[in-house]
Amino acid sequence: MASVELVQAQPAWPVQFQQLADEIRAAMAGAVPALEHIGSTAVPGLCAKPVLDVLLGVRALDEMAPHVDALARCGLVYRPAYEAHIPQRRYFVREAGTLPRVHLHAVVQGGALWQAHLHFRDRLREDAALRERYAALKRELVQRHAQDKAAYTEAKAPFIRAVLAAPR
Repeated sequence: MASVELVQAQPAWPVQFQQLADEIRAAMAGAVPALEHIGSTAVPGLCAKPVLDVLLGVRALDEMAPHVDALARCGLVYRPAYEAHIPQRRYFVREAGTLPRVHLHAVVQGGALWQAHLHFRDRLREDAALRERYAALKRELVQRHAQDKAAYTEAKAPFIRAVLAAPR
């Protein structure tokens, strides 16, 4: 089972995202309608696993197929097995040992996954008390699930669902 490591927020994360976004745009020959930095590394001051989560917005998921090889040349490996769990997403990872670690989530721009990711990120950016509650939860859960990343992620889900369900 994969272990979980949380680190303090790093000032390099936004810069790394911009560099990665430039790499992805170049690899996809300008075919990227939108790229967003999501996840905890996109929230200033929030502890996080040292992994950049990137949301790539496309008009339709089948637009990703012609770009799989180009993204692989950037070190982003397509993981189709994850589509069984989230069929509305195409998922790519930059392998362990390559920095920064990256999870690229290609989804339909404006669709439910797109909106949920941005809503959660933006709520954490806007609300310091919410951000601190999430950080405290993450620190607690990493103590309980340090050796089981799937359990750690699953245990965060009720908090995330509550944030997404709450009115702004």
